[in-house]
Amino acid sequence: MARQPVAVMLASERTGGIAPEAPFDTTKLDQLLEQHGFDVALLTSGHNVRYMLGGYQNFNFGTMTAIGVSRYLPIVIYWRGRPEDTTLIARGDEKVVIAGHEKEHGPLWMPKIITGSYTTEDAVRLASEELRRHGLSNERVGIEMAFMPYGAGKLFAEAFPQAEFSDVNRPMERLRARKSRRELTLLREASERLADAIVATFEKTGPGSTKFEIIDTLRREQTERGLTYQYSLITVGDSRNRVPSRETWDAGAIMSIDSASQYNGYLADLCRMGILGEPDPELKDMLAEVARIQDVARAPIRNGVRAGQIYADVEAAMAASPLSEHLNFIGHGMGLVSHESPRLTDQGPVPYPASDVDLPLETGTVLSLETILIHPRRGFIKLEDTVAVTDDGVEGFGDAGRGWNRGRS
Repeated sequence: MARQPVAVMLASERTGGIAPEAPFDTTKLDQLLEQHGFDVALLTSGHNVRYMLGGYQNFNFGTMTAIGVSRYLPIVIYWRGRPEDTTLIARGDEKVVIAGHEKEHGPLWMPKIITGSYTTEDAVRLASEELRRHGLSNERVGIEMAFMPYGAGKLFAEAFPQAEFSDVNRPMERLRARKSRRELTLLREASERLADAIVATFEKTGPGSTKFEIIDTLRREQTERGLTYQYSLITVGDSRNRVPSRETWDAGAIMSIDSASQYNGYLADLCRMGILGEPDPELKDMLAEVARIQDVARAPIRNGVRAGQIYADVEAAMAASPLSEHLNFIGHGMGLVSHESPRLTDQGPVPYPASDVDLPLETGTVLSLETILIHPRRGFIKLEDTVAVTDDGVEGFGDAGRGWNRGRS
């Protein structure tokens, strides 16, 4: 197959000689790469490429990367201490997409963009040529082990047999942990829109509605608010089954809606409770206890506090609760990835090391806090909130609907 023409787009040519600033802290990334011993990073995951480009994404591949006999594989090359040499390897036809994005949103900061890739092999070839141009030989190269295709990794290893390839996930997730003002705005907007969509779904749902029908309503409510629906976990009555099904929401029964969506790539993930009718005193007390545990989790959060203090305070509060045997708690980071840094426990439903427990929380970090009460008689009661760390406390994103929401009678 004939090779497609390659084009080089330099920032100096695209911006009239004015180089835009990087949308992330290059000094912090350099420090993290040095701390972990990396000379250069090759980033291939959708979330990290989007992060490095300040939100840019090729809209043709927003939901699926497979095309023809290969896939869309953008590669960002970042040299430690040399952000001015950062390069994006993009598709051959992406020059038009990038030009349209820059016309609408302003120039990308990327100092160099090379277009000409149509397959995984093309992308690796162009990236390898760029790496050789900068003298790569026996350096330590950071790659995303979970997000670089095997074929691409094999080709890189063959092209640079003296180099050492290791996983760069940890430095990148620590970089993303502290959100910029732009990211915080997107996460706040995502959560507020999702909270509104969930509350509206309760209000529009009546007796006899199946979970399938409720999910359809929720998807529409999210879409109308500019969100990209991801998933929903719903329980009705005293059931603990959160899988989509033909179970119905009946008069007097409770319902939990735990749903996630995206807004410009950033995640919202909330859980709210509803009832068809009025909650009795026991149900009021149960949700109030769940809300109290959530408030205990929020209380220590502020810049500089040891991240593990959240779990320490929550575990003490749950142990003293009259509902202790039915309570559980999960806390994790939120952003472009669900369960991203800071990672606060190795005992949660998503397995990973608790690498951030002893690190201080930073202003701009965003957390998801989840308290779950599973009662053998009353069913599944849960609140999940999103909060941002501030200099002197915490800010809730999308706090609407944290009490008992009513369904349509």
